[in-house]
Amino acid sequence: MNDTLVTLVGNAATRVEYRDSATGGVARFRLAVTPRRYDRQTAAWVDGHSSFYTVWAWRTLGLNLASSVAVGEPLVVHGRLRVRDEDQDGHRRFSADVEAIAVGHDLTRGTSVFRRVVKADPALTAPPKDPAARAGSDVPDSTDPGSVGPPPPADPSVNPPAVAVSVP
Repeated sequence: MNDTLVTLVGNAATRVEYRDSATGGVARFRLAVTPRRYDRQTAAWVDGHSSFYTVWAWRTLGLNLASSVAVGEPLVVHGRLRVRDEDQDGHRRFSADVEAIAVGHDLTRGTSVFRRVVKADPALTAPPKDPAARAGSDVPDSTDPGSVGPPPPADPSVNPPAVAVSVP
């Protein structure tokens, strides 16, 4: 597939709108890209004509965008360019969409703090609903004051000890 990949540097022009869908969440916002150039005659920086792009982000990227980006923040967007043409009231209009692969804050214009999102299986963190099911599991019963942790395995070859892994 021959997609046109672009990297845009600009500002979030609208707030991120997030919707859940059957295939996963989707987020949408508008990105304003304004080129700047140095004018030697006036010895000043001059803004060029602004272009606006609709940025679409799916699943985890969309969810993370909705909780990380506000209007006016400087962003770098990398993704697939899609140009649409439509007829509205007899006028042909063109619009540019970007299906985002990656989005981040532009660190040449400020600082940012990264927080890693940890996905966990809800079955691992939620207690079983049936108290009888808890009796046979390795999850300690929080209502039993003598319960400190799971009972040790009878034979170490059946359940070998866990190895601690440090992740930087």
